[in-house]
Amino acid sequence: MNISFDLIQDKVEFFEADRLQTLEKKIEEQIEHNKAIMLAVRAVQHQVAIDEDGRRLYTAVVHFKVNNQK
Repeated sequence: MNISFDLIQDKVEFFEADRLQTLEKKIEEQIEHNKAIMLAVRAVQHQVAIDEDGRRLYTAVVHFKVNNQK
């Protein structure tokens, strides 16, 4: 049996919430989880959409990349 452990180099995650504070909290929690596997935030993109009833949906895409700091 061959077992191989490769480091994750890049990871893209998507988030959504109905409140901006909730979205920020979800992202912060995932940043802490990804620090454990040595990933750091490379880029963040966010957007808000409003439906016909006036409800807002906040979305974000976060690109994590391996942290090469020594």
